[in-house]
Order: sequence, then C-alpha cells, then structure tokens
Amino acid sequence: MPHHTPLIATIVGGLVLAFIFGTLANRFRMPPLIGYLVAGIAIGPFTPGFVGDADLAQELAEIGVILLMFGVGLHFSLKDLLSVKNIAIPGAVAQIAIATLLGMGLGWALGWPFGEGFLFGLALSVASTVVLLTALQERRLVETKRGRIAVGWLIVEDIAMVLALVLIPALSGVLGGKGDALSGNALLLTLGITLGKVVAFVAVMLIVGRRVIPWILERIADTGSRELFRLAVLAIALGFALGSAYVFGVSFALGAFFAGMILSESELSHRAAEESLPLRDAFSVLFFVSVGMLFDPSVLVREPLLVLATVLIIVVGKSLAALLIVRAFGHPMSTALTISASLAQIGEFSFILATLGISLDLLSPVGRDLILGGAILSILINPLLFSLLDRLQARASGEGDAAAAEASLQTVDLDGHVVLVGYGRVGRGIGEQLRAQGHPFVVIEAQLENVDALRAQGVPVIYGNGAQSELLKAAAIERARWLLVAIPEAFEAGQLIEHARAANPAVQIVARAHSDAEIEHLEKHGAHQVIMGEREIARGMLGVIGTGAQGA
Repeated sequence: MPHHTPLIATIVGGLVLAFIFGTLANRFRMPPLIGYLVAGIAIGPFTPGFVGDADLAQELAEIGVILLMFGVGLHFSLKDLLSVKNIAIPGAVAQIAIATLLGMGLGWALGWPFGEGFLFGLALSVASTVVLLTALQERRLVETKRGRIAVGWLIVEDIAMVLALVLIPALSGVLGGKGDALSGNALLLTLGITLGKVVAFVAVMLIVGRRVIPWILERIADTGSRELFRLAVLAIALGFALGSAYVFGVSFALGAFFAGMILSESELSHRAAEESLPLRDAFSVLFFVSVGMLFDPSVLVREPLLVLATVLIIVVGKSLAALLIVRAFGHPMSTALTISASLAQIGEFSFILATLGISLDLLSPVGRDLILGGAILSILINPLLFSLLDRLQARASGEGDAAAAEASLQTVDLDGHVVLVGYGRVGRGIGEQLRAQGHPFVVIEAQLENVDALRAQGVPVIYGNGAQSELLKAAAIERARWLLVAIPEAFEAGQLIEHARAANPAVQIVARAHSDAEIEHLEKHGAHQVIMGEREIARGMLGVIGTGAQGA
C-alpha cells in the first residue's frame, strides 16, 4: 500500500467481511448480527490474516453505541411502558437481580473478586434489543399482549443498564477497579454527586432540550434541505451525547438516549429515525465487528465448561426466572414462554458493559471472553428456541390454541376493496382520498405510530412488512380489486407484487418508483402501472403552463 491507512483498512475490512458473513448468517436463517461478530473475530488479533486496528475499532464502536442508544430513545414509548408497567417493571427488575446473582455465584465459585462477579452477572442479565424485536416482528407478536410485555420488559432493562453505565465508573474503586476505594461519607458523597449530575442532566434535557431539539429540527425542515435535516439529526445525537459527557459527566449512551427520547415526541421523529437509520446501521455493524475483535475463540477450547455454564445462566437460568415471574403475576403459560424465549440471549448492553469493565480493570479477559462467547452462542440458540416454542404451541390444545389464535391474523371482511401498502407521506395522501371517495380499503403498515393513528381513526390496518404473504392474505388480497404499493423500497415492493399476483392474478397493481430501472423491475414482477414521482411532477408543471396558455 502506498500509504499507511489503518482507519480506512479497519472500516473497509470490517464492513466487507460483515457483509459477507452477515449474508451467510441470513442465508442460514440466523440473525446477521452473528455474521458481524464473526467478521470481527476474523480481523481480530486472535486469528491469522489481516488484523484491524483495535484502538480505532473501539473509537468507531463508541459512535455505534451513541447511535444505537439514540435509536432506542427514538422508539421509546412511555405510553406502551405504562400499559404493562405492573408486570414489566417489577418483572424486569427481579429478573435482572436473579441473573446478576447467578453470574455472581459462578464468579464466586471461580474465586473472582466481588466487583468482577457483579459486573459479569449484570452483563448476563440484559437481552439484546435487536434480537428480541426481530424475533417478535417475524412472528407478528409485537402488538399482542405478550409482545407488549416483552417490549416493556426490554425498555426497563435498557433504562436499568443506562443507569448502570453512569454509576459503575463512579463506583469503580469500591468494586475493585480503577479509582479510589471510597467508603462511608465519601462513598455517599460520590453517589450523591453522580446522581445529582444525572438529575440535573435529566432536568435540563426535559425542560430545555424538549423545546430546543424540536425547534431546531422544525427550522431545518422548513429549509427543505434533506441533507441539512439529516445532518441536524446526527449533530443532535452526537452533540448531545458528547455534551452530556463533558458538562454533566454522564455517559455518551445516556445523552444519546435522552436526545432520541425527546425527539420521539416531535412530529418529525419518524423522519428523523428514517434519515439517521443508514448511518446508525453502518456504525452498529462496526460496533459488533469491534466486539468480535475482542473475542478470543480459543476460550471455547480452553474453558469449555465455563462457557457452557455461562450459556446455561443466560438460556436456562435467566429464562426460567422470567417464566416463573410472569406466571406469578397470573399470566398464561403462552405469555410466560414467549417472554422467557425472548430474553434467552444477551447482546448490545452486555458488550458495552464488558468493554467498560475491561477499561476500568473490573473485568478480566477471561470474564470478557465468557460474556462474548455466551452472547454469540445464546444468539445462535435463540432462533432454535423460538422454533421449538412455535411447534409446542401449534401442537398444544386449550391455552396453546388460544395463544395461537392471539398470534394469528384475522382476515378483513372486505370484497372488491383496495389494499394500500405503506402509510407514509404518499400513502397518507392516498388514504385520505380513498376515504373521501368512499372506497373500502385496508392498510398494511410497518410503522407502529402510523398503525395506532389509523386504528384511532377506525381504518382497517395490519401491522407488519407487506412483503410477507401472510399479511397479504390477511388483507384479503384474493378478493381485492386494487393493490396500491406506496412504499419507496423497490426491491421489497417487487416481492410484494409477485406474492399478490400469485394470490390474485386479476388484482390491478399500481406502484411507485424513483428511476427507470425501478420501473422496469416492478413491471417485470407484475405491476400494471408504475408511477415515478419526478415524471408526474414534470407533467403537472407542464399541464399548468398548457392551462395558462389556453386561458390567455
């Protein structure tokens, strides 16, 4: 190479291998996250071949953490949490405590210091947001009672871990890591100052940030510049994360989380999430790659029993605790099994805690490797658990049948109607016109906030990805007269159109596109008419000129 470019080499190597291994993982019906971790292992110092710059990878991972937490904040719904607070809050707290104690028990058996055992157990107690939501969405369980409990449980876990990320550095000396070993009044003073900073930060964000953040975005949105709006979203996420760390001494993660949560209240939150998603995804991938770089796969050979014990705590101990807690609150076994399967893995926060533990000398390399190994194996096992759960519920009678009925989709009672896929800016305009003209229609929509709004208006709506043939069936596509595909993703739209044509060859299909290539792609898959927005705008403008000339 003509120049030494470790940053470019690390980013390119990480992303290329993440793409390759992520694609392979998806091919074998595993979460792509597994592929990202394997990519990190491949370019890590413990495997032969190209070795990425670990220090640079950690810096990139920090940006990934900020954007991940910003995304969590954007999707944080206080309303959803309050609807299941009686089970989600005590259940999550109790499950975190039990899993932490189980991890501490293993650490005690190994002769680890108290602080290491505590951090190890805490890292095993929190589930992966990505894995849990993916599993629920695939089974259309997000909107069911048990789905809401699982999501509420997850939010409580996330909040608890955000607080842990703030408090652990302040208590590092007491726990046996870097820092002063405080006791008595000094310990209380440190705790008081830390919590005081957090309270001050929360107050400033809720009082000032709630006004400033939406105001900034509204002003930028008024300029009509998409690039400036995208830049504003990223500046808010990264700027508030960095500012919170320097001014209030809290973590990057907490600052980003609150920025996202406040932004979620704005009418522009959906657009903000959409604009920041590509960069969030890219840096999230680099985050998982950097975590994989830390993992020494030889621990599977050196300490197979410890790895097995760690996996058992995650998959059996933590899940069994969740199952018993849910049953103790009077919920049916189907709900308890879904919650326990959802939580039978660990992910993002576990990696963050492991990294923090190493930096504070609270966690040994063995403890870190056990956490990473446990995460990788539990994420691999999780889809198998859900498949087993699906089979058990399919064969069960009584309560199992009720659970299956809850998860199933009821077919809409319409005939000769319109199926509208997507309810963004384009879909919303179509829906308003259909209602005004009295046409019966059903909407398939993947954004929960839009689904809630449509239901409040009494519009039939099905939540999920329209490319799934089950959703088209629930929308009675075989009896529909029109299918209007208002989503902008041409690849997904092509799959959807193909499924619709197979179910109802007579249905008339109209789709949208952004280029001639997309038009060709959609027509190839069976669309009768494809409308390109730019072309229609041009025709409309020329039409105005023609009308004006005739009037003159």
